[in-house]
Amino acid sequence: MSEKPFKGKVALVTGSARGIGRSIAEDLAEWGADQVILDMKQEDCDKTAQEISSEFAVKAVGVACNVTNKEQVGQAADKIKAEFGGLNFLVNNAGILRDNLLIRMKEEDWDIVMDVNLKGPFLVTQGMLRMLMKADGGGRIVNISSVSGLVGQAGQANYSSSKSGLIGFTKVVAREYASKGLLCNAICPGYVQTDLTGGLTEEVQQMLKESIPLGRAGKVEDISRVVRFLCSDDASFITGNVIRVDGGTAIGM
Repeated sequence: MSEKPFKGKVALVTGSARGIGRSIAEDLAEWGADQVILDMKQEDCDKTAQEISSEFAVKAVGVACNVTNKEQVGQAADKIKAEFGGLNFLVNNAGILRDNLLIRMKEEDWDIVMDVNLKGPFLVTQGMLRMLMKADGGGRIVNISSVSGLVGQAGQANYSSSKSGLIGFTKVVAREYASKGLLCNAICPGYVQTDLTGGLTEEVQQMLKESIPLGRAGKVEDISRVVRFLCSDDASFITGNVIRVDGGTAIGM
């Protein structure tokens, strides 16, 4: 690509040391966006940041942060201001699973999933909002929800509830900040092969694949390319939307 449409822009992707988050960071970097690699462990962040910087010739900085901790999120925002001066794109991708049937679900498993998957995007969005509102050409927020937030999945009372809540959060942010030129959308992936889903039993993974009309599991690139589109000027009239990237799993929803 001779022209890099995101050159001079800065992207923050939470949970970007690996998996879908890393793929999103790579696709944004391919188009020239500098990167904030944010994850739990500093060494993982630094490794990914170095690799992305070398491959795509962008500036990439690793920031260790627990997205459920307001103080750490504030420190991350301060570091982004110091390193880059501002922020154009925020992708709330960090998420966890703690699956179990409702009757067996522990309260702590409910709490941690809600904290990471819903409170985390609230704290990070709130912490980065002023920078995003000042972004040249309008800021972009993309929240990674899930098809489970649309249809509900057995064994995922916590996860489905958190991802459904993230959809509602997306619509509120889109409505509140449209007048500031800030766009906010959600993506609902179906079953995607990642480290996170790799922890599922083979039986569950096979069942999920068989439920997909296209007949295959998703790849991380299937998600990251849609994020890149939503951050681009081609998506400048799209906000408050929920986009399924699920191989047809939730057709009709």
